[in-house]
Amino acid sequence: MKLGEPIQPAAQSIDIRAQGAHLAGTLLRPAGTPKAAIVIHGAVGVRARYYRAFADWLVAQGHACLIYDYRDFGASARGPVRASKATLADWGLRDQPAALAALRTHVPDVPIWVIGHSLGGTMLGFHAMDGVARVITVASGLVTLSDHPWPYRALATLFWYGAPRLLTAVMGYLPGRLTGFGPDLPAGVYNQWRAWCLRPGFWLGDVGRTLPAPDPSRLTAAMKVVAVADDAVVPPAAVWRIMALYPQAVKRQLVLRAADHGLRKIGHIGAFARANQVVWPVLIA
Repeated sequence: MKLGEPIQPAAQSIDIRAQGAHLAGTLLRPAGTPKAAIVIHGAVGVRARYYRAFADWLVAQGHACLIYDYRDFGASARGPVRASKATLADWGLRDQPAALAALRTHVPDVPIWVIGHSLGGTMLGFHAMDGVARVITVASGLVTLSDHPWPYRALATLFWYGAPRLLTAVMGYLPGRLTGFGPDLPAGVYNQWRAWCLRPGFWLGDVGRTLPAPDPSRLTAAMKVVAVADDAVVPPAAVWRIMALYPQAVKRQLVLRAADHGLRKIGHIGAFARANQVVWPVLIA
């Protein structure tokens, strides 16, 4: 390491045991006792490594941080994606709580924070959230196709009704590169995501059918709900809907506007991009 370079946080690869799966996680620690231990629940189709720069920054602020990939995705993939039986419900009801439990085990006796990005902030009422001191959700909302502004709505319509749907049926998984989405997704993830995005309430319509009823009393922590003004994927109006899921949390709202921070755009995933790190202090303030 050269003089003046930032010290890289200690990184530990951990195996997270979720119901029916093993997840690959990376636990980052500061020197000394952390101020808090933070788990980041990611968005659909966003690998854990995308959050690494943000996680490193959190460690530089004195926090421990766990990032991980959902089952059959990213570093947690264990075989051909077409063989996966994973669903979006698996990611939200099984993988996210398992990661939170692993954080508690590996970093005990410090305050626990949960940062949820997109999907990562919408299903917290299914988790055992006791002991969680703080929750921050970013671009997380109950979104439906009609929420998207034009011209993005046209792209989303093609994603749900066009070639991606056909290719998923034929190939047994969503081929990310062929469709322009990026990473490959298990068919069960794509199909359930599609179903939730094409009806009002996102996953709410599945409660009592394929989903248990969430317990709103589980989340009583301080909660910061962050929307991004130029997010066409989950616009602010859809973000504010999740507040009704957590009635007992003490909530604050924030709208991130790119121009307020000297940026051209932020978008749905840009709040965690290294290039936009100017917004990171605002996210956790």
